[in-house]
Amino acid sequence: MGTDGAAQERAQAPGGSWGSTTSSAARLRPVLVGMSWDTPGGLTRYLRDLHGALEAAGAAPRVLVLAPATEAPASARVVGDETAPLAQRLRGYARAAAREDAGVVDAHFALYAAWPVLAGAWRRRPLVVHFHGPWADESLAAGTRQGAAVRAKRALEGAVYRRARRLVVLSTAFADLLVEGYGVDRERVHVVRPGVDLERFTPDHEGARERLGLSGPVVVSARRLVPRMGLDVLLRAWAQLPPPPGATLLLTGEGPEAPALAALAAELGVSGSVRLLGRVTEEHLVDLYRAADACVLPSLSLEGFGLAAVEALATGTPVLVTAVGGLPEVVEGLEGGQRTGLVVPPGDVAALAERLRAALVGDLPSRDACRAHAETFSWARAAEENLAVYALAADEAAGTAARTAAASAGPGDRPLRVTYLDHCAALSGGEIALLRMLESLDGVERHVVLGEDGPLVPRLRAAGIRVDVRPMAEDARGLSRDRVGGRLPVASAVGTAAYVLRLARELRAERPDLVHTNSLKSALYGSLAARLAGVPVVWHARDRVADDYLPGPAVRLVRTAARWLPSAVLANSDETLRTLGPLRRPARVVPDPYQPSVAATARGGDGPLVVGMVGRLAPWKGQHVFLEAFAAATAGSAHRAVLLGTAMFGEDDYVARLHRDVERLGIADRVEFRGFREDVEGELAGFDVLVHASVTPEPFGQVVVEGMAAGLPVVATAAGGPAEIITSERDGLLVAPDDAVALAAALTRLLDDPGLRTRLGSAARARAADFAPEVLAPRVLEVYREVLA
Repeated sequence: MGTDGAAQERAQAPGGSWGSTTSSAARLRPVLVGMSWDTPGGLTRYLRDLHGALEAAGAAPRVLVLAPATEAPASARVVGDETAPLAQRLRGYARAAAREDAGVVDAHFALYAAWPVLAGAWRRRPLVVHFHGPWADESLAAGTRQGAAVRAKRALEGAVYRRARRLVVLSTAFADLLVEGYGVDRERVHVVRPGVDLERFTPDHEGARERLGLSGPVVVSARRLVPRMGLDVLLRAWAQLPPPPGATLLLTGEGPEAPALAALAAELGVSGSVRLLGRVTEEHLVDLYRAADACVLPSLSLEGFGLAAVEALATGTPVLVTAVGGLPEVVEGLEGGQRTGLVVPPGDVAALAERLRAALVGDLPSRDACRAHAETFSWARAAEENLAVYALAADEAAGTAARTAAASAGPGDRPLRVTYLDHCAALSGGEIALLRMLESLDGVERHVVLGEDGPLVPRLRAAGIRVDVRPMAEDARGLSRDRVGGRLPVASAVGTAAYVLRLARELRAERPDLVHTNSLKSALYGSLAARLAGVPVVWHARDRVADDYLPGPAVRLVRTAARWLPSAVLANSDETLRTLGPLRRPARVVPDPYQPSVAATARGGDGPLVVGMVGRLAPWKGQHVFLEAFAAATAGSAHRAVLLGTAMFGEDDYVARLHRDVERLGIADRVEFRGFREDVEGELAGFDVLVHASVTPEPFGQVVVEGMAAGLPVVATAAGGPAEIITSERDGLLVAPDDAVALAAALTRLLDDPGLRTRLGSAARARAADFAPEVLAPRVLEVYREVLA
């Protein structure tokens, strides 16, 4: 995400650098959907300046706007008047869209773009959305009560944003808001900083003061007069100074808060030094910026960028901003002064007053430094990056059309298309296994759809795998396994149903040959969506469906679903498959693959040995059993123990217990808790023995295979997947679960017998080769072919 990502993808897009030739830019035929052309405000100025920059880059953009538009160029189509009834305005945009041959649609306001892009003339055209702010939330911040109108606004916004192939924001803060607030896939969001008109906003401090008749220190704030702009906080801070003689605070802008602000200034006794100017012309605004000693933007919320800050800086005037939205990003890299910075906490009257006090005595960046900083905001650069985003949207739309056309050819004439589903994007065992499997599947066009964003996403993309994030509502995605099969919360049920319908629509549009689910949750919702879309589905079971793992109602639900919903079932072990009960569909065991990235190194030498465990710190993983066994097996020695892993899901009490155990057992100086480590291979290289001590059967046991591939002698419990991986006394040792005495005896044998360690480690490495991805991938493909046959 961000400008770097856009630049990288631009380099690969047809036409190369979009600013280099007129023809490459002009082929995009962008149409911008704005609001009005002449009405004051940051969004209007941004639209006009972006339009001009795109014209300068040779893109020949057109723009749809409302009147007043007295100075609109010939490429602007006026579709109505901003004072007309809403229905009339919407009809104007719909009719104009039907007459515009848009190569790419760039929507700057969801309301006016909604009908053309969702149901009208542009419903199949590539759509880019400029996200200038959350329309519904801004309504709430302006005082609109939560109700049907706000919910309708949010629903309409969400529909337009989901329809967009790419979205542009002006700051990383608004990128986060778009992803977290609207569930947009982060990879589709591009941060493109706006430019500033450096020929219009120029320094002329003394000339502007003379033209405006100003003397003494001047502070200006150009804002829409609404509560979220924080102008009441600015007035209260101004009243705390008191300002130097002759100091003036100028507030410019219109809005419903004007009477309240005037009354507050009178109440605070600062009316004599505060002037509310109302609406001013753009030429007057430029002179106000030039004449000021400082510009203050005291926003409280929903500040996407702060174009006024860049404009003030371009005139050489320093700015003070609050830590809201994109405002801190505007002044990043600009030194605030000798004593203080340029960013203050929002709503903090005392902090703002103190910073104003320092500013009025000159503790600010120089005017030359402000101008130089503003010059980094280039419209030529912004136009090029926006054109790159347009190109990505256009190329993706062309690719989708090609895939749809190719779908009629049949799987025998093209690569098999499989959509993989998982509700989780963490680097957990099942997700790591999915990544390893996908990297080894030949002849498959792989598409992964995840229910959340997370570290798995960049790992998949780095492997060249197409991935989309389709966020589930937290009520559904975060539903604990204890609630599955029981009385579901209404919000979870509704959220899951909505997700199933949405996923089914996308599967019908994508038209994969198969759906492959990778987790218990995705098996349930993914099977329903796949069935609705008419696509066969393969379950990959990675969890035991048993009463010691799931509540009884959930076990019955999953077993019933497994009998009827999937077209075939894969399981990571015989133990996992057994717990699913009798099935009516083909079922195969395909263990989780593992391919070490580095060769195992020989162990040897004198000194204390290291015995380690790797895994989540949880009671069922048996770290407490391991510590008891380690203490008994190594009494009087210098051997050390290492535990890798952290607690999850509220298991901090168990971690505290483990720390008490090492103190009670007298081994605190020989036990190290290292927490989570992504480089498990590197950590295993420092072990001499690996222990896997689960007290309940493990579905598979990836870490057992990882330890064996590293040439380690492994001691594991004789239950579940590890018992299928290890042949005791040949390539490892198996002991009874939850038996510290038996585990201690096995550790004593290994620690006292270097020959046994070497023999088992060598055999373990040979056994681990059976789990190589290239060995297991053909088994998965065989199931795919069986289902399609």
